Amino acid sequence: MSAQTVATAFQRHFGYAAPLLVRAPGRVNLIGEHTDYNLGYVLPAAIDKEIYFAVGLNGGHEIRLVSHDLNDCCTVAVDQLHRTDTQWANYLLGVAAQLQQRGIVLTGFDCVFGGNVPVGAGLSSSAAVECGLAFALDQLLATHIDKMTLAHVAQKAEHEYAGVMCGLMDQFASLFGRDGHVVRLDCRSLDYEYFPFDTQACRIVLCNSGVKHSLADSEYNKRRQECEQGVRILQQHYPEVQSLRDATLAQLQAHQAEFDEVVYRRCRYIVEENTRVLQACEALQRQDLVGFGQFMHASHAGLRDDYQVSCPELDALEEAARGLPGVYGARMMGGGFGGCTINLVAPEQVEAFLEQVSAAFEARFGRRPDTYQTSIVGGVSQVVGEQVTAGIGQ
Repeated sequence: MSAQTVATAFQRHFGYAAPLLVRAPGRVNLIGEHTDYNLGYVLPAAIDKEIYFAVGLNGGHEIRLVSHDLNDCCTVAVDQLHRTDTQWANYLLGVAAQLQQRGIVLTGFDCVFGGNVPVGAGLSSSAAVECGLAFALDQLLATHIDKMTLAHVAQKAEHEYAGVMCGLMDQFASLFGRDGHVVRLDCRSLDYEYFPFDTQACRIVLCNSGVKHSLADSEYNKRRQECEQGVRILQQHYPEVQSLRDATLAQLQAHQAEFDEVVYRRCRYIVEENTRVLQACEALQRQDLVGFGQFMHASHAGLRDDYQVSCPELDALEEAARGLPGVYGARMMGGGFGGCTINLVAPEQVEAFLEQVSAAFEARFGRRPDTYQTSIVGGVSQVVGEQVTAGIGQ
């Protein structure tokens, strides 16, 4: 898959050339899971698994969308934007609807998109789709929206059109990624800081459990509700606690008797995970990958035992990686209930790591997991060299 592939498909579908070409990366998150919607800290990076877009204004009154990978189409009138039964299209239509709600005069446009971000692997293919189109429309309509606002546009699209009450991390990472860096985002203040991460000195290896998950299912939104319930309990004693970001472990423990056991464990995980992100960044600054990896394993244990969003396949992958030569750390990544583990591995040990983890997984589940080695790249951008002036349709 390349930008040229979607450009060719665009001309074939719509009969005119010269679309704007855009790439939007998926993301990994080294540590800080489910903390974003609790206004805490996350540590993501954009990666070289990407969605490519060819987008052009068509001079009419329709939005015409083509999923190249699914070989499927969807058409909606600009003045009748609504959620459809075509789930993949809702991510794109939600972006268009958000722009309209912000007072932007939207004209008809055509879009072909496709890429190599594995769907359901926890690499945020949905955020890449949203952010890529938001960026493309901003360019074509010359609306000059800043990147943070585009991230919010994409996030609200997912809330209102895909039905997933996600935090801001995925969209932020896709737009704000920097080559060779991870970025710590404070999800309350939206301050962020880049930290160098050399993927040639330490490889990021993903192992896919093969279990497909949908963040739109009830469990994801239920976790958010449980966290909000915990905040309400704490606010009775500490009015300054507006989110779990503001809570301390001591505060939780002092009022444990007032909590439902499950809600308490959810809140404990979030409070501890926020602390782990800050400690992990300190380890990065010391170039202490062994220390960083210990925080990753602790994160997995919390996600497995307290937040309960793991699954047997993810647990088996993390367990198989733990203690192998050259493995600094491993944990499940993403919303949970499937997807990938993220592993930090010394370059000279990657081949042996992949063989040993795959063999252990196959012995238990009867199949070998898909694996990916990833590099850290920059955020959403126009494809230079293949881009030509946006065309007007017939």
